[in-house]
Amino acid sequence: MTSPRFTGRIAVVTGGASGLGRVTAEGLAAEGARVVLFDRDEAGLAETAAKCPGSITVAGDVTSAADQQRLAEAAAALGPVTLLATAAGTLGPTLGFLDISEEQWDRVFDINVKGTWLSIRYILPLIKAAGGGSIVTFASTAGLIAQPVMPAYAASKAAVTSMVRSLAKGEAPNGIRVNSVCPGSIWTPMLEATFAGAGEERAKREAEFLARHPIGRFGKAEEVGAAVLFLLSDAAGFITGVNLPVDGGRLA
Repeated sequence: MTSPRFTGRIAVVTGGASGLGRVTAEGLAAEGARVVLFDRDEAGLAETAAKCPGSITVAGDVTSAADQQRLAEAAAALGPVTLLATAAGTLGPTLGFLDISEEQWDRVFDINVKGTWLSIRYILPLIKAAGGGSIVTFASTAGLIAQPVMPAYAASKAAVTSMVRSLAKGEAPNGIRVNSVCPGSIWTPMLEATFAGAGEERAKREAEFLARHPIGRFGKAEEVGAAVLFLLSDAAGFITGVNLPVDGGRLA
């Protein structure tokens, strides 16, 4: 048997109440990390924490600097923080470019871009103080390829991929690696909401999404989680600035 990859490490996971954030947190905890979970959903946080021995929870809004500061303070109290996974995000409306309201556009960017930036802004100093570590953000294949029915989401995730490259270059001298995963269609509550929102057109939308993936199925949350854990681990020690598709061949 191999030794757990994250024994003795402290990791922060935003969006930890469900979906890809929960899977990431559970994977980290299973391999020895102590996890600090952050999300607005207190009930979901409690469910995740029950599966992550030694974890603590901080309820808050990813777009709030005050809440992010509370998260950083709680994490710092545990000891040196070396790992961060920013899974908090929103899909937003599935509308054409001219149909999205200013309020809807701003909300998608507040959560996906500002929220990611704030998480890194408050946790990065802790990782620097610890002498280095690894950050993985959650982008999307929608940020790498045209997505006409979700332009706000696609633009926000493209911003995250650019943020990753900039951070990776800037923080490499400090021993900090920064990467992202770019999932395709992964069977999570977010994907289910996308299909449900299509109403009577659900079957058609589901078929359209499935056809984008040459592998012939939707991805599993655990498959994205495995990629995140690899990028966080020392096995990926020479990998930084990468936006890794986990997409069943969509971008091939």
